[in-house]
Amino acid sequence: MSRAADMTPELAPPTHALDRGKVGVICFLCTEAAFFSTLIVAYIKYIGQSTEGPTPATSLGLPLAIANSFFLLTSSATMAAAEHGLKRGSIAAFHRWLTVTILLGIAFLITTGAEWKHLIVNDGLTIGRNLFGTTYFTLLGFHAAHVTLGLTAMLILFATARRIQPSVRAAGLANLLAWYWHFVDGVWVVIFAVVYVLGR
Repeated sequence: MSRAADMTPELAPPTHALDRGKVGVICFLCTEAAFFSTLIVAYIKYIGQSTEGPTPATSLGLPLAIANSFFLLTSSATMAAAEHGLKRGSIAAFHRWLTVTILLGIAFLITTGAEWKHLIVNDGLTIGRNLFGTTYFTLLGFHAAHVTLGLTAMLILFATARRIQPSVRAAGLANLLAWYWHFVDGVWVVIFAVVYVLGR
């Protein structure tokens, strides 16, 4: 074998390997976007087709929806602050801002529960009452479930971040969780526009 062949340079390993966690979350969020799009299109399709019982115009009010919008949109900012604190290596800042985010998420769920109680008790609206009840509770119920899932993940990260901090892994997990939370907040913006503004 010639010396020239021995001097052939080896191929360098790729410097930008795909982050499996990020790819997985992106794929998950794409499927979730398709899922919520289906629910939102169904809600729009059946607006005004309930022949009896409560309707969006008679049952839905803006004050609680506006309060929920404030809670979630503010929680996006506090989630970003928590993520930034962890990137800087400040576990105290991370815990502080994540606590505020969790409290805002809980406030959203409490306000949602208060609205549902009013609709069920005062207006007699249930998921089986009419098309409005079916599409409304299905859409908002799945969104509330996603908020609950996000809060559960936050509590787990809150409890474990100190043990894995200041590793890159902790900041990476916070980043992925922030992506999910911002997605949930973005879905709420669409729900607010469709259900509480256009749909009334």
